[in-house]
Amino acid sequence: MLQSFRLDAQGVREVLKGPEVRRAVDGLAGAVAAHVRPAVPAGVTVAVRGYTTDRGAASVTVQDVRAMAWQARDGILTRAAGEVGLEVKAWQR
Repeated sequence: MLQSFRLDAQGVREVLKGPEVRRAVDGLAGAVAAHVRPAVPAGVTVAVRGYTTDRGAASVTVQDVRAMAWQARDGILTRAAGEVGLEVKAWQR
């Protein structure tokens, strides 16, 4: 029976920056990008960039000046994220 619990912040940080989380995040970002590509015209670049903050992270970017309009009108990134099982929430400060 568990008597007490102590959070190991350094251990959690190590896991979040580790290769398993990196692979999971990169895989999901790649899947989002794969779902976005059919929603944009041929020749438009959909880029995935992995990076690390306090954890592994990635961004999916549609490199076209019309991309903001496509997202606003059709939700191309939001829909693609949902199609791979991600939940998109509004960013709050």
